[in-house]
Amino acid sequence: MTTPELCPQAPPAQAKEWGAAQALLPIAATLGFYALPSSLQEQSLVLFAPQIVAYLVLGLWAAHNRDIVSRLGLEKWKVRNGLRWGLLTGLLLGCLNTFVILSAYPHLGYDINFLKTTPHGRLPLLVMVPWFICGIAFLVELNFRGFLLGRLAALESKLWKSSLARRLSPLALITCALVFAFDPFMVATFQHLHWIALWDGLIWGFIWLYTRNLYITIVAHMVEVIAMYSAVRMAIG
Repeated sequence: MTTPELCPQAPPAQAKEWGAAQALLPIAATLGFYALPSSLQEQSLVLFAPQIVAYLVLGLWAAHNRDIVSRLGLEKWKVRNGLRWGLLTGLLLGCLNTFVILSAYPHLGYDINFLKTTPHGRLPLLVMVPWFICGIAFLVELNFRGFLLGRLAALESKLWKSSLARRLSPLALITCALVFAFDPFMVATFQHLHWIALWDGLIWGFIWLYTRNLYITIVAHMVEVIAMYSAVRMAIG
């Protein structure tokens, strides 16, 4: 008998995890960025500092732990469901967010033409789709969902008696989504549109916590951004 595809799966027995608390460092770096004066925030190295810290810590954590693939949710047997549910989730969110960007935000008086001047808007379409978008999606999901959310959830699991609360880790979910949406580069690049990343982060985070399948969020991220980027680029020229 096979387990239903989206039923929560208990993670396999693993050796004790080393350094889960290191996930707090990228959070501290993000908070620290917003405490700096604006003159420092505008410097590129400072703008990317939280992401640099995150990937350094991810590398350190990976070097000191076993079962990295399973801890991140990247086992081979999860690929098929990852493709299936990721495609569906990505299409749904892509349609929703395209509507928000092209209809809801302009209706509220927000300008979206600034998107033409972002680094993403300046790159050739065939560079962005699919190569650049897919590469970014993989790295972002590895960092924010696989590492950051996973480690915060491991820390939070000690707080709850309920198995469901330990599984879904609401504090970790909310924290990770906020850190994702308020990443300094995200805010600087997408301005008022960065709020879209908040509900994306909550949805992708919930999916990862529920399924422990990072392929779903990677594929969903790729498909959503490709659909959204292509539609918005055609609309605004």
